[in-house]
Amino acid sequence: MDKNTRICIIGGGPAGLTAGMYLEQKGYENYTILERLDRVGGKCWSPHYNGKRYEMGAIMGVPSYYAVHDVEEFCGITHDGPKLNRNYKDKNGNVIEPFEPKKNILKIPRLLKMKKQMKKFGELLETKYKGYDLNGHRGVAEGRYDGYAVTPGRERVQGENENLKDLALPFAEFCKKNGVELVQDIWIGPFTAFGYGYFDEIPAAYVLKYLDFQTCMNFVKVNLWTWEQGTQYIWECLNAKLKNPARLGSTIEKVERKDGKVYVTVNGAVEEYDKIIVTAPLYIPNKRADGQVGMVDYFDAREDEKALFSKIDYERYDVLAVETKPEDHPEISYYVFDNMVPQRLGRLMVYYRRWKETKDQIITTYALRKHKKSQEIPYEECRQMVLDDLQTMHNPASNVVNEWSVYYFPHVFSDDYAAGWYDKVEAMQDKYDTFYAGEIMAFGDMDETAEYSRELIDRFF
Repeated sequence: MDKNTRICIIGGGPAGLTAGMYLEQKGYENYTILERLDRVGGKCWSPHYNGKRYEMGAIMGVPSYYAVHDVEEFCGITHDGPKLNRNYKDKNGNVIEPFEPKKNILKIPRLLKMKKQMKKFGELLETKYKGYDLNGHRGVAEGRYDGYAVTPGRERVQGENENLKDLALPFAEFCKKNGVELVQDIWIGPFTAFGYGYFDEIPAAYVLKYLDFQTCMNFVKVNLWTWEQGTQYIWECLNAKLKNPARLGSTIEKVERKDGKVYVTVNGAVEEYDKIIVTAPLYIPNKRADGQVGMVDYFDAREDEKALFSKIDYERYDVLAVETKPEDHPEISYYVFDNMVPQRLGRLMVYYRRWKETKDQIITTYALRKHKKSQEIPYEECRQMVLDDLQTMHNPASNVVNEWSVYYFPHVFSDDYAAGWYDKVEAMQDKYDTFYAGEIMAFGDMDETAEYSRELIDRFF
């Protein structure tokens, strides 16, 4: 492709900004990043409070976040944030230690069985499901793998593996099929608690692309990265380093693709490009209170785009930032496993204390209010349930200082995944001078989206 190609990138989150970075590193400097908000970072949002930053979105990374590390090296920054740890409570607010045999004598047989299943699971993933952990979903529904390995070298690998078709099953069914049901007790913390849905509804591919075995073990061992100025700081630094920083406050009213050109109407003015990369949502079912829409609403969307993107759903995942009285401040972050099941939809699943040396800081809470097989819980009802649960946990909120209900974790369900949704979308890359990237094409965490942008640029530019 001509290095002078005029490229429009929609979205100034991790996917859009890294697309700009990787383009720049390959010699493409005629790119423009359009961001509708007044900040960069997308779901990495780290507001300030009492001289420190707290997290409303992404919290942490792990050593296998190679694309994030690319950004760190490009910007000259590193993961210098507070060390994280956590404990556990039951739904009644009692502190528990679910993985400590000495504290759970009656659970020793289950814990021993879980340990054996963990070993078996690791072996299955490396052998029976070889290729499961590559970034993105290209070929999986067809029983093949094609992508970049989760290694420091990120070498390109390809191959056939019929067993990969199993990844379309909901994760609970996938585990049952392989006789490792108890591994869900380990995977649920960094998956469901972080807003990615329930194991009886979400295809195993999403669970294992995000939480491949080494990544999950990093969560278990608390081998985690954080950033003192928050995850948003990573993307602020990248934006400042790019030759063409994101243009904030860019409202895109219309995109027309004709005669080999892309015409973007932004803030009332028409701009002409040769190619467009969409890292913003492709489709948003139901009208959102914040007015956010998907690309099919402002693009001259074709019938194949409408048909495929209308299959996308998303999680209703809510975050509250609260103050507590000093005497009510939790001593550590807590997971509430009892509330990570569909029957407890809308309840507090985890609450996060970022700065352990001070009590004049924010606590953030997280709750899901949607399940494929049940009615969505209204936002205000869920909000009150979370505040009630904080009271039950003996850490009542004295004030809510921030709240966020964001378009979260776009995905498709098992039938559409198995029917080759991803391969159909991948076959459309550049068909209309348009490239599709962002969360839906890999997974809704900052590294997977950034890694997919790297792969997209490598494949097509």
